[in-house]
Amino acid sequence: MNLMGFDSHCHLQDPAFDADREEVYDRAHTQELGILVPGYDMASSDRAVKMAQSHEAVWALVGCHPHEARTFSDTDQEQLRQWANNDWVVGIGEIGLDYHYMNSPMEIQRKVFRDQLELARDMNLPVSVHSREAEDDTWAILREFPGIRGVLHCFTGSREFAEKLLDLGLYLSFAGPVSFKNAHDLRAIVAWAPMDRILVETDSPYLSPVPWRGRRNEPLRVIRVAEVIAAQKNCSTKQVFDDTTSNIIRVFRV
Repeated sequence: MNLMGFDSHCHLQDPAFDADREEVYDRAHTQELGILVPGYDMASSDRAVKMAQSHEAVWALVGCHPHEARTFSDTDQEQLRQWANNDWVVGIGEIGLDYHYMNSPMEIQRKVFRDQLELARDMNLPVSVHSREAEDDTWAILREFPGIRGVLHCFTGSREFAEKLLDLGLYLSFAGPVSFKNAHDLRAIVAWAPMDRILVETDSPYLSPVPWRGRRNEPLRVIRVAEVIAAQKNCSTKQVFDDTTSNIIRVFRV
């Protein structure tokens, strides 16, 4: 299948899609969109792998989100390793730090983040990183793993943070927030960021772009994200998809 583009981060295995998952997938598939489905705990990682095995142009990532870090065990780490040997698994994610809700203590979050980065390095896999209100610690820990491939997903951070991530060789992925009315600073970062270091995503079922803000998101709406980026880059939506697809292939080797 020739793909028009990719939704680089979509939780299509999430219960929010239980009623119509196949219809949501079909809408994206009809538009020739590939989908990367990251896990956020062990159960969702298992579902992501099974989705990738049973659906064309779907690939899985496996990992433990910082919200769930308090439950992560050595047994879970070994399970991630086993999943990562699967041909349908192209990365470790979604992993990282979240100091907003603090569903897991900071020290545990940092340990689990490091453990999964070490796994990714050992297996030569990229990572999909979540960072909320934790820019300094996220950057400091990523620096401990020079050469790690990956992306800061749903980037909404500062220009300084973006520069540091790019200096580490990482990519920036943009989602629905680039379309929000007051996201002027974020759109300025999009305009500045090099096109060969950008990905696009939906983070479905969350963060629908305008004009669907507040409603359940879905992978088809990555087209709207690409349209907003094209406007900032003064290029066509097709060019955005061409470039971000090349970037996906470079990072995740799908």
